[in-house]
Amino acid sequence: MDSWQSPELPPLPGSGAALRLYDTATGEVRPTAPGRTARMYVCGITPYDATHLGHAATYLAFDLVNRLWRDAGHDVTYVQNVTDIDDPLLERAARDHADWVVLAMSETALFREDMEALRVLPPAHYIGAVESIGEIGELIAKMLVSGSAYQLGDGTGDIYYDVSTQQRFGYESGYDEATMLGYFAERGGDPDRPGKRNRLDALLWRGAREGEPRWESAVGLGRPGWHIECAAIALGRLGMTFDVQGGGSDLVFPHHEMSAAHAESLTGEWPFARHYVHAGMIGLDGEKMSKSRGNLVFVSRLRGEGVDPMAIRLALLAQHYRSDRSWTGDALTAAQHRIALWRSAVDGATGPDAAPVLARVRERLSDDLDSPAAIAAVDRWAREAVSGQGDDKDAPKLVRAVADALLGVKL
Repeated sequence: MDSWQSPELPPLPGSGAALRLYDTATGEVRPTAPGRTARMYVCGITPYDATHLGHAATYLAFDLVNRLWRDAGHDVTYVQNVTDIDDPLLERAARDHADWVVLAMSETALFREDMEALRVLPPAHYIGAVESIGEIGELIAKMLVSGSAYQLGDGTGDIYYDVSTQQRFGYESGYDEATMLGYFAERGGDPDRPGKRNRLDALLWRGAREGEPRWESAVGLGRPGWHIECAAIALGRLGMTFDVQGGGSDLVFPHHEMSAAHAESLTGEWPFARHYVHAGMIGLDGEKMSKSRGNLVFVSRLRGEGVDPMAIRLALLAQHYRSDRSWTGDALTAAQHRIALWRSAVDGATGPDAAPVLARVRERLSDDLDSPAAIAAVDRWAREAVSGQGDDKDAPKLVRAVADALLGVKL
């Protein structure tokens, strides 16, 4: 599957600092320690609705990770999936009397357009679930042989993961069983299905049903479960113990816990990822933003209304990526005023020395992506520049490059 056009990164003098990120599994901000090539997997969309501001905020956070690793001298192998077959997609297609394939393709195309408009660096591997069914089936077959998976035995052909076979299960989220069961029921699990060995056992393979899409595989006709999809795609392109697995905080459990457990059961190695990193949720005017409430705000709709994508980007980066935060008209207005100030400042002939701005932006972003403080450093320089302070002719060019290369904001 094709991703999207990559923006050019302007060069910056010197080199960035080592990146520190909050790891959900340990509850600490810890250094990332990539080798020459940093490896990152970020869970992609299920393309029945794309791209709302919650999606955008998540991918902007991991875009900062990508940019900071590159600034520190690393190559980056970034992998993202597309869950282009799953129940929510089929349900939306049925509701709208649409072809699910066409729906998935159109929403994925719109997502690509939104990411390109927001200047998100594209993944090196952009992989759909459908194109991965062969490798997913082979991994499930191995799990059946090892005993970490089992057929349900009710004639459906459904295959489940046995959580009791993974001794470390639960280490990533740190949740107790009651909390796990609550989230499992809310987020696509089926804790009360008869015949399962454990209420937390997750579906690996859904056997063929009349009227549903199906594919042949090493475990028969059907389609894959959600969690094994990401485990297979990540293992096939990054291997074990890659640097960051990322996504929204709603993926902590069950999705990231399960995908890690699947991979660790398959390989006998631990951990799946060195850091599990999660972005906060975006609300609308103080309420949770969700499809059930009908209050999703879409990037494409804002763009269609003429909103500058760079203002959208700045509005979402104005608060810390791990915080649950609200999208408001005031937040967008503030970002629009900010982008106007920055552009006015860098369009000037001179300005204050910009080397401290570069140093401050690098310092704050490398400390768990402190984008609000990084933005404040540019704000201070811009206010001084438009007030006529400073006579450095090279400063506007450097600040323009800092905003672009590190914050992803084209001025």
